[in-house]
Amino acid sequence: EVRLVESGGGLVQAGGSLRLSCAVSVFTFEDYAIGWFREAPGKEREGVSCISGSSTLYADSVKGRFTISRDNAKNTVYLQMNNLKPEDTAVYYCAAGPRLSMVKRVYVTWGQGTQVTVSS
Repeated sequence: EVRLVESGGGLVQAGGSLRLSCAVSVFTFEDYAIGWFREAPGKEREGVSCISGSSTLYADSVKGRFTISRDNAKNTVYLQMNNLKPEDTAVYYCAAGPRLSMVKRVYVTWGQGTQVTVSS
């Protein structure tokens, strides 16, 4: 059974930075693509970034500001978020799936989410 636990959310001023972590409890961590998604109030959950091996994808809205990485020794995926904007405010979820994709239905197991709030 795959389990994911997010951490690192919080309140930050616009222009600030946060690093989210996604700890994945699974024996074959390297076999999974890990995606970060976010859901703002009243909006649909959207893809932010994903990683599989050394391949990565980013939403246009975060390119140049967010960086995804993974540490296979720690079974952890990180999302470094710089130059945060109020519109980045959302609950951020990580998810595990069989292939690299920004489509949420590809991902079969989800974490519980972590709140990110960016004040103006």
